[in-house]
Amino acid sequence: MNTKALITRLASTILFIFALLLAFADGARKQEGIDALEEITLGGVKQWILIRGDDVANPILLFLHGGPGFCEMPHTHIDSSSLEKHFVVVNWDQRGAGKSYDPDIPEETMNIEQFLSDTHELMHLLRSRFSKDKIFLIGHSWGSVLGLYTAYRHPKSLHAYIGMGQLVNAKEGEMISYQYTVEKAKKAGDEKAIKLLEKIGPPPYQGGYQSLFTQRMLLARYGGSMRNLSFTDFVKIREASPYYTKADNANFMKAFMQSISLMWNELMSVNFFEDVPELQIPVYFFTGRCDYQVPFELLERYFSVLKAPHKEIVWFENSCHMPNLSDPEAYQDKLINLVLKNTLKN
Repeated sequence: MNTKALITRLASTILFIFALLLAFADGARKQEGIDALEEITLGGVKQWILIRGDDVANPILLFLHGGPGFCEMPHTHIDSSSLEKHFVVVNWDQRGAGKSYDPDIPEETMNIEQFLSDTHELMHLLRSRFSKDKIFLIGHSWGSVLGLYTAYRHPKSLHAYIGMGQLVNAKEGEMISYQYTVEKAKKAGDEKAIKLLEKIGPPPYQGGYQSLFTQRMLLARYGGSMRNLSFTDFVKIREASPYYTKADNANFMKAFMQSISLMWNELMSVNFFEDVPELQIPVYFFTGRCDYQVPFELLERYFSVLKAPHKEIVWFENSCHMPNLSDPEAYQDKLINLVLKNTLKN
Protein backbone atom coordinates (compact mmCIF):
# COMPACT_ATOMS: atom_id res chain seq x y z
CA MET A 1 0.00 0.00 0.00
CA ASN A 2 1.50 3.35 -1.01
CA THR A 3 1.94 6.21 1.43
CA LYS A 4 -0.97 8.27 0.04
CA ALA A 5 -3.43 5.38 0.43
CA LEU A 6 -2.15 4.69 3.94
CA ILE A 7 -2.64 8.34 4.97
CA THR A 8 -6.16 8.35 3.47
CA ARG A 9 -7.13 5.19 5.34
CA LEU A 10 -5.64 6.50 8.58
CA ALA A 11 -7.52 9.79 8.21
CA SER A 12 -10.77 7.91 7.58
CA THR A 13 -10.21 5.78 10.67
CA ILE A 14 -9.52 8.84 12.82
CA LEU A 15 -12.66 10.57 11.50
CA PHE A 16 -14.72 7.44 12.19
CA ILE A 17 -13.42 7.18 15.75
CA PHE A 18 -14.02 10.90 16.29
CA ALA A 19 -17.60 10.54 15.04
CA LEU A 20 -18.18 7.62 17.40
CA LEU A 21 -16.83 9.65 20.32
CA LEU A 22 -19.10 12.56 19.45
CA ALA A 23 -22.11 10.27 19.16
CA PHE A 24 -21.26 8.65 22.48
CA ALA A 25 -20.80 12.02 24.19
CA ASP A 26 -24.05 13.34 22.74
CA GLY A 27 -25.88 10.20 23.77
CA ALA A 28 -24.46 10.41 27.26
CA ARG A 29 -25.46 14.06 27.54
CA LYS A 30 -29.01 13.29 26.43
CA GLN A 31 -29.29 10.60 29.07
CA GLU A 32 -28.85 13.18 31.83
CA GLY A 33 -32.54 13.27 32.58
CA ILE A 34 -34.32 14.11 35.79
CA ASP A 35 -37.40 12.83 37.61
CA ALA A 36 -37.42 14.44 41.04
CA LEU A 37 -40.21 15.05 43.52
CA GLU A 38 -38.81 17.40 46.14
CA GLU A 39 -39.86 19.37 49.19
CA ILE A 40 -38.33 22.84 49.26
CA THR A 41 -38.81 25.99 51.33
CA LEU A 42 -40.22 29.15 49.74
CA GLY A 43 -41.01 32.18 51.84
CA GLY A 44 -40.40 30.17 54.98
CA VAL A 45 -43.04 27.53 54.09
CA LYS A 46 -42.42 23.94 52.98
CA GLN A 47 -43.70 23.36 49.44
CA TRP A 48 -43.40 20.62 46.82
CA ILE A 49 -42.09 20.67 43.26
CA LEU A 50 -41.89 17.99 40.57
CA ILE A 51 -39.05 18.28 38.03
CA ARG A 52 -39.11 16.05 34.95
CA GLY A 53 -37.15 16.09 31.72
CA ASP A 54 -35.14 13.84 29.43
CA ASP A 55 -32.17 16.21 29.41
CA VAL A 56 -31.22 18.68 32.12
CA ALA A 57 -29.51 20.83 29.48
CA ASN A 58 -32.89 21.69 27.97
CA PRO A 59 -34.73 24.96 28.77
CA ILE A 60 -36.80 25.12 31.96
CA LEU A 61 -40.60 25.41 31.73
CA LEU A 62 -42.21 26.40 35.05
CA PHE A 63 -45.97 25.73 35.26
CA LEU A 64 -48.07 27.88 37.62
CA HIS A 65 -51.31 26.09 38.47
CA GLY A 66 -54.80 27.52 38.76
CA GLY A 67 -57.26 27.88 41.58
CA PRO A 68 -56.06 29.36 43.88
CA GLY A 69 -55.33 25.89 45.19
CA PHE A 70 -56.20 23.76 42.13
CA CYS A 71 -52.90 21.93 41.58
CA GLU A 72 -51.94 20.45 38.24
CA MET A 73 -48.94 18.37 39.27
CA PRO A 74 -51.07 15.19 39.18
CA HIS A 75 -51.95 15.87 35.51
CA THR A 76 -48.39 15.60 34.20
CA HIS A 77 -48.84 12.05 32.90
CA ILE A 78 -51.53 13.48 30.59
CA ASP A 79 -50.10 16.81 29.40
CA SER A 80 -46.30 16.71 29.68
CA SER A 81 -44.82 13.55 28.11
CA SER A 82 -43.81 15.30 24.87
CA LEU A 83 -42.79 18.49 26.66
CA GLU A 84 -40.31 16.55 28.76
CA LYS A 85 -38.33 15.68 25.62
CA HIS A 86 -37.70 19.38 24.95
CA PHE A 87 -37.96 21.10 28.35
CA VAL A 88 -37.16 20.50 31.96
CA VAL A 89 -40.78 20.74 33.14
CA VAL A 90 -41.36 22.00 36.68
CA ASN A 91 -44.73 21.68 38.41
CA TRP A 92 -45.19 23.37 41.75
CA ASP A 93 -47.88 22.83 44.37
CA GLN A 94 -48.13 26.37 45.69
CA ARG A 95 -48.31 27.18 49.40
CA GLY A 96 -51.35 25.64 51.03
CA ALA A 97 -52.27 23.57 47.97
CA GLY A 98 -52.05 19.88 47.01
CA LYS A 99 -48.94 18.25 48.43
CA SER A 100 -48.14 21.60 50.07
CA TYR A 101 -51.41 21.57 52.02
CA ASP A 102 -51.18 22.80 55.60
CA PRO A 103 -54.39 23.29 57.59
CA ASP A 104 -52.51 25.64 59.90
CA ILE A 105 -50.91 27.83 57.27
CA PRO A 106 -50.79 31.45 58.50
CA GLU A 107 -53.74 33.17 56.84
CA GLU A 108 -51.81 36.43 56.52
CA THR A 109 -49.41 34.71 54.08
CA MET A 110 -52.20 33.82 51.68
CA ASN A 111 -52.03 36.91 49.50
CA ILE A 112 -50.93 37.76 45.97
CA GLU A 113 -47.71 39.50 46.96
CA GLN A 114 -46.53 36.51 49.00
CA PHE A 115 -47.27 34.14 46.12
CA LEU A 116 -45.38 36.43 43.75
CA SER A 117 -42.43 36.38 46.14
CA ASP A 118 -42.60 32.56 46.26
CA THR A 119 -42.70 32.45 42.44
CA HIS A 120 -39.64 34.67 42.11
CA GLU A 121 -37.76 32.69 44.74
CA LEU A 122 -38.51 29.44 42.93
CA MET A 123 -37.40 30.89 39.61
CA HIS A 124 -34.11 31.96 41.17
CA LEU A 125 -33.63 28.50 42.69
CA LEU A 126 -34.23 26.80 39.33
CA ARG A 127 -32.04 29.17 37.35
CA SER A 128 -29.19 28.67 39.82
CA ARG A 129 -29.57 24.91 40.04
CA PHE A 130 -29.62 24.35 36.27
CA SER A 131 -27.29 27.24 35.36
CA LYS A 132 -29.85 29.09 33.26
CA ASP A 133 -30.06 32.82 32.68
CA LYS A 134 -33.73 32.58 31.72
CA ILE A 135 -36.67 30.20 31.86
CA PHE A 136 -40.07 29.81 30.20
CA LEU A 137 -43.09 30.58 32.39
CA ILE A 138 -46.64 29.35 31.83
CA GLY A 139 -49.52 30.42 34.07
CA HIS A 140 -52.98 28.86 34.00
CA SER A 141 -56.09 30.69 35.27
CA TRP A 142 -55.17 31.88 38.79
CA GLY A 143 -51.59 30.98 37.85
CA SER A 144 -51.88 33.46 34.98
CA VAL A 145 -52.26 36.22 37.58
CA LEU A 146 -48.93 35.23 39.10
CA GLY A 147 -47.46 34.68 35.65
CA LEU A 148 -48.38 38.01 34.10
CA TYR A 149 -47.30 40.03 37.13
CA THR A 150 -44.01 38.08 37.17
CA ALA A 151 -43.44 38.65 33.45
CA TYR A 152 -44.03 42.37 34.01
CA ARG A 153 -41.73 42.64 37.03
CA HIS A 154 -38.93 40.23 36.07
CA PRO A 155 -38.60 40.18 32.28
CA LYS A 156 -34.83 39.57 32.38
CA SER A 157 -35.45 36.18 34.00
CA LEU A 158 -37.76 34.93 31.23
CA HIS A 159 -37.49 33.83 27.61
CA ALA A 160 -41.25 34.21 27.16
CA TYR A 161 -44.53 34.11 29.04
CA ILE A 162 -47.47 31.86 28.16
CA GLY A 163 -50.86 32.71 29.65
CA MET A 164 -53.39 29.88 29.43
CA GLY A 165 -56.95 30.78 30.36
CA GLN A 166 -55.48 34.22 31.02
CA LEU A 167 -57.37 36.19 33.64
CA VAL A 168 -57.61 39.87 32.67
CA ASN A 169 -60.23 41.71 34.74
CA ALA A 170 -61.55 39.44 37.46
CA LYS A 171 -64.78 41.27 38.28
CA GLU A 172 -65.81 41.84 34.69
CA GLY A 173 -64.86 38.30 33.77
CA GLU A 174 -67.08 36.87 36.51
CA MET A 175 -70.01 38.99 35.33
CA ILE A 176 -69.63 37.79 31.74
CA SER A 177 -69.36 34.19 32.97
CA TYR A 178 -72.50 34.52 35.10
CA GLN A 179 -74.52 36.13 32.30
CA TYR A 180 -73.44 33.41 29.88
CA THR A 181 -74.62 30.72 32.33
CA VAL A 182 -77.99 32.43 32.85
CA GLU A 183 -78.54 32.74 29.10
CA LYS A 184 -77.70 29.08 28.53
CA ALA A 185 -80.00 27.96 31.35
CA LYS A 186 -82.88 30.00 29.89
CA LYS A 187 -82.24 28.67 26.41
CA ALA A 188 -82.29 25.11 27.77
CA GLY A 189 -85.48 25.79 29.75
CA ASP A 190 -83.68 24.61 32.88
CA GLU A 191 -85.90 26.10 35.57
CA LYS A 192 -83.96 24.54 38.43
CA ALA A 193 -80.71 26.06 37.20
CA ILE A 194 -82.38 29.44 36.65
CA LYS A 195 -83.65 29.47 40.25
CA LEU A 196 -80.21 28.54 41.58
CA LEU A 197 -78.59 31.33 39.60
CA GLU A 198 -81.21 33.83 40.75
CA LYS A 199 -80.63 32.71 44.35
CA ILE A 200 -76.88 33.30 44.29
CA GLY A 201 -77.30 36.46 42.23
CA PRO A 202 -74.64 38.05 40.03
CA PRO A 203 -71.05 38.43 41.23
CA PRO A 204 -69.83 38.84 43.94
CA TYR A 205 -72.57 36.22 44.64
CA GLN A 206 -74.76 35.79 47.67
CA GLY A 207 -72.90 33.23 49.75
CA GLY A 208 -69.45 34.20 48.47
CA TYR A 209 -67.04 31.64 47.07
CA GLN A 210 -69.32 28.71 47.93
CA SER A 211 -71.92 30.09 45.53
CA LEU A 212 -69.13 30.41 43.00
CA PHE A 213 -69.00 26.61 42.87
CA THR A 214 -72.72 26.50 42.06
CA GLN A 215 -72.12 28.79 39.10
CA ARG A 216 -69.08 26.78 37.99
CA MET A 217 -71.00 23.50 38.06
CA LEU A 218 -73.72 24.99 35.87
CA LEU A 219 -71.16 26.62 33.61
CA ALA A 220 -69.59 23.19 33.06
CA ARG A 221 -73.02 21.73 32.29
CA TYR A 222 -73.48 24.25 29.48
CA GLY A 223 -70.01 23.80 28.00
CA GLY A 224 -68.43 27.05 29.14
CA SER A 225 -65.55 25.64 31.20
CA MET A 226 -64.76 22.09 30.10
CA ARG A 227 -64.97 20.09 26.92
CA ASN A 228 -64.31 16.36 26.70
CA LEU A 229 -63.84 16.43 30.48
CA SER A 230 -65.95 16.08 33.59
CA PHE A 231 -65.30 16.63 37.29
CA THR A 232 -65.15 12.84 37.65
CA ASP A 233 -62.41 12.77 35.01
CA PHE A 234 -60.30 15.13 37.11
CA VAL A 235 -60.53 12.78 40.07
CA LYS A 236 -59.58 9.78 37.92
CA ILE A 237 -56.61 11.63 36.39
CA ARG A 238 -55.39 12.73 39.81
CA GLU A 239 -55.75 9.26 41.33
CA ALA A 240 -53.74 7.80 38.45
CA SER A 241 -50.77 10.07 39.17
CA PRO A 242 -47.69 8.26 40.51
CA TYR A 243 -46.77 11.42 42.41
CA TYR A 244 -49.92 11.79 44.52
CA THR A 245 -50.55 9.59 47.55
CA LYS A 246 -53.95 8.70 48.99
CA ALA A 247 -53.39 11.39 51.59
CA ASP A 248 -52.62 13.97 48.88
CA ASN A 249 -55.83 13.08 47.07
CA ALA A 250 -57.81 13.21 50.29
CA ASN A 251 -56.44 16.68 51.00
CA PHE A 252 -56.84 18.03 47.48
CA MET A 253 -60.30 19.59 47.83
CA LYS A 254 -59.63 20.73 51.41
CA ALA A 255 -56.61 22.62 50.13
CA PHE A 256 -58.56 24.07 47.22
CA MET A 257 -61.40 25.27 49.44
CA GLN A 258 -59.00 26.74 51.99
CA SER A 259 -56.97 28.57 49.34
CA ILE A 260 -59.89 30.03 47.46
CA SER A 261 -61.73 31.08 50.60
CA LEU A 262 -58.70 33.01 51.82
CA MET A 263 -57.80 34.62 48.49
CA TRP A 264 -61.00 35.09 46.50
CA ASN A 265 -61.73 38.67 47.58
CA GLU A 266 -58.23 39.87 46.72
CA LEU A 267 -58.30 37.99 43.43
CA MET A 268 -61.41 39.93 42.43
CA SER A 269 -59.38 43.15 42.54
CA VAL A 270 -57.06 42.09 39.70
CA ASN A 271 -57.30 44.24 36.57
CA PHE A 272 -54.49 43.90 34.05
CA PHE A 273 -55.88 46.63 31.81
CA GLU A 274 -54.56 48.97 34.52
CA ASP A 275 -51.77 46.93 36.12
CA VAL A 276 -49.87 45.51 33.12
CA PRO A 277 -50.26 47.66 30.00
CA GLU A 278 -46.92 46.54 28.53
CA LEU A 279 -44.46 43.64 28.54
CA GLN A 280 -40.81 43.56 27.53
CA ILE A 281 -40.80 39.88 26.49
CA PRO A 282 -42.72 37.74 23.98
CA VAL A 283 -46.15 36.66 25.21
CA TYR A 284 -48.42 33.87 23.99
CA PHE A 285 -52.01 33.44 25.12
CA PHE A 286 -53.29 29.86 24.91
CA THR A 287 -57.04 30.32 24.70
CA GLY A 288 -59.95 27.91 24.41
CA ARG A 289 -62.51 29.04 21.88
CA CYS A 290 -65.39 28.27 24.26
CA ASP A 291 -63.82 29.45 27.52
CA TYR A 292 -66.36 31.34 29.62
CA GLN A 293 -64.79 30.52 32.96
CA VAL A 294 -62.17 33.15 32.19
CA PRO A 295 -63.91 34.69 29.16
CA PHE A 296 -61.90 34.70 25.95
CA GLU A 297 -63.58 37.91 24.79
CA LEU A 298 -61.91 39.86 27.60
CA LEU A 299 -58.56 38.40 26.57
CA GLU A 300 -59.15 39.60 23.00
CA ARG A 301 -59.79 43.14 24.25
CA TYR A 302 -56.67 43.08 26.43
CA PHE A 303 -54.59 41.66 23.59
CA SER A 304 -55.58 44.56 21.35
CA VAL A 305 -54.11 47.16 23.75
CA LEU A 306 -51.20 45.22 25.30
CA LYS A 307 -47.77 46.34 24.09
CA ALA A 308 -45.11 43.63 23.70
CA PRO A 309 -42.19 42.84 21.38
CA HIS A 310 -44.17 39.81 20.19
CA LYS A 311 -47.72 38.86 21.14
CA GLU A 312 -49.89 36.07 19.84
CA ILE A 313 -53.19 34.40 20.66
CA VAL A 314 -53.05 30.65 20.10
CA TRP A 315 -56.60 29.35 19.71
CA PHE A 316 -57.70 25.88 20.76
CA GLU A 317 -60.89 25.40 18.81
CA ASN A 318 -62.13 22.34 20.69
CA SER A 319 -61.23 23.47 24.19
CA CYS A 320 -62.58 25.68 26.94
CA HIS A 321 -60.62 26.54 30.06
CA MET A 322 -58.12 23.65 30.11
CA PRO A 323 -56.56 23.05 26.67
CA ASN A 324 -53.72 21.15 28.32
CA LEU A 325 -56.14 18.37 29.33
CA SER A 326 -58.88 18.57 26.70
CA ASP A 327 -56.38 18.75 23.81
CA PRO A 328 -53.00 17.74 25.29
CA GLU A 329 -51.36 16.88 21.96
CA ALA A 330 -52.07 20.31 20.44
CA TYR A 331 -51.12 22.04 23.69
CA GLN A 332 -47.70 20.36 23.78
CA ASP A 333 -47.16 20.83 20.05
CA LYS A 334 -47.71 24.60 20.34
CA LEU A 335 -45.27 24.92 23.22
CA ILE A 336 -42.61 22.95 21.35
CA ASN A 337 -43.08 23.98 17.73
CA LEU A 338 -44.26 27.55 18.21
CA VAL A 339 -43.07 29.03 21.50
CA LEU A 340 -39.78 27.15 21.88
CA LYS A 341 -38.77 27.26 18.21
CA ASN A 342 -39.59 30.96 17.89
CA THR A 343 -37.45 31.70 20.94
CA LEU A 344 -34.51 29.60 19.79
CA LYS A 345 -34.70 31.17 16.33
CA ASN A 346 -34.34 34.60 17.84
